[in-house]
Amino acid sequence: MTHRQPKLLLFDIDGTLILSGGAGGAALNRACEEILGVQNAMAAVNPGGMTDGAIVRRIITTVLGRPPEDGEIECILRRYLEHLPRSLDGSTRFRLLPGFPRLLDALGERPDIVLGLGTGNLAEGARIKLEFAGLFHYFRFGGFGSDAEDRAELLRRGIERGKALSPQPVAPEHIFVIGDTPHDVESGRRAGARTVAVATGSTSRQELARHQPDYLFDSFADAKPFMELMA
Repeated sequence: MTHRQPKLLLFDIDGTLILSGGAGGAALNRACEEILGVQNAMAAVNPGGMTDGAIVRRIITTVLGRPPEDGEIECILRRYLEHLPRSLDGSTRFRLLPGFPRLLDALGERPDIVLGLGTGNLAEGARIKLEFAGLFHYFRFGGFGSDAEDRAELLRRGIERGKALSPQPVAPEHIFVIGDTPHDVESGRRAGARTVAVATGSTSRQELARHQPDYLFDSFADAKPFMELMA
């Protein structure tokens, strides 16, 4: 059998693996209302591709017109994590996106592939969402919004963690960032990875194509084209 070189895959969560049906936004709205006194805070931002910390920072600067106070972002995010499980339980629109978990099953059978996350979610938020979805056990490492507000930096940290888990050195051309927004594409490129965009989130295929990802899929409903990419 032909020996395959190891590959690192970093998947985004929201819009790529799952749709939370507004659960994440609802939990953050509650946290902002309780701590900032601001109702429907998420209406002030377009969160696609942003880290959780950057979203809260944008809310404070946009809605309140001032920079965050020391510890304020962290306080709001702690409250958000407290609300998230109940918000997921109450979501009637939460769903796995097409092709999951089938694609993860196929990737998990490959000893040359190290599966990880590259997400703006806090590490704990990612765990809560993916355990709710039944997907968390597939992923061995990750770069998270709790590592850095800058998405490229959190991806770099995730890549380093993934390399440490690989039994062999990983070539740059075998590192893939998979996501559904232009932020995923641009940040993955800045992190030195190949970029895979999928039009299952809020960004259209046409808009994603404008940002020139290395690969572009309508969805992962058919696992074969993606698995051929991993050959």
